[in-house]
Amino acid sequence: MTLIKSISGIRGTIGGKPDNGLTPLDIVKFTSAYGTWILNNNKTTTDIKVVIGRDARISGQMVSGIVTGTLIGLGINVIDLDLSTTPTVEMAVTELNAQGGIILTASHNPKQWNALKLLNEKGEFISELNGQEILRLAENSDFNYAEVNNLGTYKVNNDFIEQHFKKIIDLPYVDVEAIKNANFTIVIDAINSSGGIVVPNLLQRLGVKNIKVIHGEPNGNFAHNPEPLPEHLTDLSKEVLKQKAHLGISVDPDVDRLAFVCDNGEMFGEEYTLVAVADYILQKNKNANTVSNLSSTRALRDVTEANGGSYSASAVGEVNVVKMMKETNALIGGEGNGGIILPELHNGRDALVGIAIFLTHLAKFGKSISELRKTYPNYCISKNKIELTPQIDVDKVLASVKEKYKDQPVNTIDGVKIEFDKEWVHLRKSNTEPIIRIYSESMSIEAADKLANKIIADIKAIIEN
Repeated sequence: MTLIKSISGIRGTIGGKPDNGLTPLDIVKFTSAYGTWILNNNKTTTDIKVVIGRDARISGQMVSGIVTGTLIGLGINVIDLDLSTTPTVEMAVTELNAQGGIILTASHNPKQWNALKLLNEKGEFISELNGQEILRLAENSDFNYAEVNNLGTYKVNNDFIEQHFKKIIDLPYVDVEAIKNANFTIVIDAINSSGGIVVPNLLQRLGVKNIKVIHGEPNGNFAHNPEPLPEHLTDLSKEVLKQKAHLGISVDPDVDRLAFVCDNGEMFGEEYTLVAVADYILQKNKNANTVSNLSSTRALRDVTEANGGSYSASAVGEVNVVKMMKETNALIGGEGNGGIILPELHNGRDALVGIAIFLTHLAKFGKSISELRKTYPNYCISKNKIELTPQIDVDKVLASVKEKYKDQPVNTIDGVKIEFDKEWVHLRKSNTEPIIRIYSESMSIEAADKLANKIIADIKAIIEN
């Protein structure tokens, strides 16, 4: 059993002993700590509200019931979106003037996992400082529950997903008429979660009539590994070819990551979801800025600069991307895992807005999705890791690599990233084990692997010396 306590939330496998898995006692403890943090930061507010929502995991209703009861026990009013999406909950926090939100999802993790993802009053993931305070409250059981006359209330809101759709459709980048006229045939892999409900409904509102859903029943029994990577999307690829569809759409269980399959059954590339959506927006907003994290493809920088804008790289993690986007006044940003952040809508990854803008882009492009993919630089990322003994000082190793390549452009805001013309390598140490993660990118996977192997050899030489 596994329980991981981090600054952004609590995730773990269901069952086991307390403090070793995500048990009911752990759910109560960390929900109590989060609720107490909310109360401590809103002492002059009488109507304290927290929005909750969940994906379709088998454990979702159980976790939701415990979270709800705990918040009510603290005197907090709960607005429950029930089966929903991460971006919908994020938007609801601000729209409903709530003081926070909890998303009950382990994102792309397998079905035995669940998590409490914690939001602040802006509908954004909590900061590192806030996360440390919540963990301190949990460690010390520093909470005080409400007396009977001061208990919180409970209200279900099943309407907010429609508000989410409306705000997407009202965006200037979404052209329903163009999508409708394109007469797309689309296959959706909904991975037996919330996407099975929300994605087909969104497509219908966008004027798409020919929709085929696979793995659509939201029962939490994921038909395959829920991370939308090529090796997990073989069913979708086969169905796109079988249906002679224009494209396939894949989302993760909480619908904040997005990947496409081309008409020829090949992957559009998870890294290129953000690139294509950003490109369409940047064509309409010249000289605009973008942000992605250090481990994302260089292609976003290329399309940004081609449109006269400035690109910035943040530390890995959605909260860091959002922070950098605010600092640089970025129009769009996100992560290379298929996560699109459009501040005009809200400051969180949102597969639904990505779908609407991408389909508009494709409809106006007037050719196939495989032809659209050819218009972007064809970078390839190699992902590797090197395991070290616990005695090795990883920080010193990274510092030595930085020194070795000091004549190259180096970024150290999150590990060490070294650029070699249009190639790069990014080294990050794991926070939980003696591992250095090594991501590299080049114009071919062979070249990316070669660059990674070169850096791995450098690290081994540094350790030996």
